[in-house]
Amino acid sequence: MLFLAKAAGIAIIVWFYMTAKEKGESTIKWVIIGLMGYWIAWWAVKLTILGGLVSLVGKSFTAVFIVTQIPALCAIGAAYLIRKKLLVDLANKAAD
Repeated sequence: MLFLAKAAGIAIIVWFYMTAKEKGESTIKWVIIGLMGYWIAWWAVKLTILGGLVSLVGKSFTAVFIVTQIPALCAIGAAYLIRKKLLVDLANKAAD
């Protein structure tokens, strides 16, 4: 069931690596920041929200499968915002 989370984690690594390489920044630093942000957001949503939602949908396998993907979707959103912040900081650094 964690296929989306694993696939998204790999995509985050590639996305942050390619962005850092394109901007001439430290690729390792960007990958670590992106991946840590992704996994922290994933765990935070999983531990706080997921338990209550899974108990609401009960015995429907399809509904449980869909609900368990919510942490990955939230973590992807967090990674997007982290990348956006890194790009803004980079632009501000270049403007100075």
